[in-house]
Amino acid sequence: METLKNKIDFAVILGVKGANPNGDPLNGNRPRTNYDGLGELSDVCIKRKIRNRLMENDYDIFVQSDDNRKDGDDYPSLRVRAEGEIKSKPSDQKAYREEVCKKWIDVRSFGQVFAYKGKNDDSGVSIGIRGPISIHSAFSVTPVSVSSIQITKSVSGEGDGKKKASDTMGMKHRVDHGVYVTYGAINPQLASKTGFSDDDANAIKQAIEHLFDNDASSARPEGSMEVVAVIWWQHNVKHGQYSSAVVHRSLDVNPKEGVSEPKKIEEYSIKLKKLDGLEPKIFNPINVDIERN
Repeated sequence: METLKNKIDFAVILGVKGANPNGDPLNGNRPRTNYDGLGELSDVCIKRKIRNRLMENDYDIFVQSDDNRKDGDDYPSLRVRAEGEIKSKPSDQKAYREEVCKKWIDVRSFGQVFAYKGKNDDSGVSIGIRGPISIHSAFSVTPVSVSSIQITKSVSGEGDGKKKASDTMGMKHRVDHGVYVTYGAINPQLASKTGFSDDDANAIKQAIEHLFDNDASSARPEGSMEVVAVIWWQHNVKHGQYSSAVVHRSLDVNPKEGVSEPKKIEEYSIKLKKLDGLEPKIFNPINVDIERN
């Protein structure tokens, strides 16, 4: 199959209301924020959701989460060694790269490191694969307000279960409102190394458009997170008509004039600057107003 021909840039606008979009385990699982008070979703968090959506569309995924596995392998290292999965030996790095990229869409999309140690012929082998897709962390447009409530467990984990344990109290955190923006790009030169195709790019685009489908949890109740818009720039040359920085800057998301603390998506101004010769495709499921200029 022919690999991706031309560069792609994209931007994603996300809405959050009463949810914990990405908890920080080093801060009591509070929603991630930076020093300016802006909410943050890590690129790892976004890639995890993309992988989950791809799995739902029957693509083979190498890095599977514990609560969303399609096979019985607890760790990726077991998955790659499963009988019949990969025929090539790690010592034959070229053949090995080709086979793992062909097998798993997340490997040929995001890259992966396969490291081996032991007493066999493959000991000390480390195979690094650079994926063509790069994704930024998502940051909120304005500082977010984080609310915390105290909760209690309904079951006990100690003794015979008749008495409440000492750890029955806990905390739950949420972002009351936030609009987040992330950017990304797909590099055709790296795509040629991993076998990433135009069909793969369309699969990634569809996964991003449905990023929060089947993603509900106690921290993210159904309907509390949504994809507001996806802007997809498909260049007509391999290296891109404009740099990614120029393309990403063409999108401007800010509170509307006179709104100091926006509480809903309608209180934001979304402007998209025209770039000659580069017309984006826009996925806008909630019909939010996007001003073109």
